Amino acid sequence: MTPNTKFPVVRLQRTIPAPPNEVYRAWLEPALLQQWMAPGGLAVKRAEVDARVGGHLRIWHADAGSDVGGFDCEIVELVPDERLVFRWGFVGPDRRGPVYDSRLTIALAAAPGNATTLTLVHERLDDLAAALPDVAKNVELGWTLVLEKLAAVVAPGRGKEI
Repeated sequence: MTPNTKFPVVRLQRTIPAPPNEVYRAWLEPALLQQWMAPGGLAVKRAEVDARVGGHLRIWHADAGSDVGGFDCEIVELVPDERLVFRWGFVGPDRRGPVYDSRLTIALAAAPGNATTLTLVHERLDDLAAALPDVAKNVELGWTLVLEKLAAVVAPGRGKEI
């Protein structure tokens, strides 16, 4: 926890079987995001990215074909192949109403075997926890599932176009 927060920070580190440039691109290309940016049984119905500082990343999730919300994020920092920082907003199905702002930082470092060490830090989750405690308590599990999908999408030999 940080001094001004009561909700724990989510910190995960994973080795992804692809070089940093491919992992970085997977965070910014809509066609790739649609393959992995949904936890559990959700699907990405639509992904939209304006890949510049001040730009956005938007994800629309669906469950059995019905809209269930997603993310509406501002890109705060981009360091190619090394770091991405987002003002991460959780939104409901109508994409109006409150956006529960948080901060997501992704750090990438080259790892042995042409792989990447990805460090994810998701913080400032207090507003989400106060409004939607069941969603907030599953943020870590959601990222765990999503990062598994990311690793599979960028894995060598998958036939993707990166």
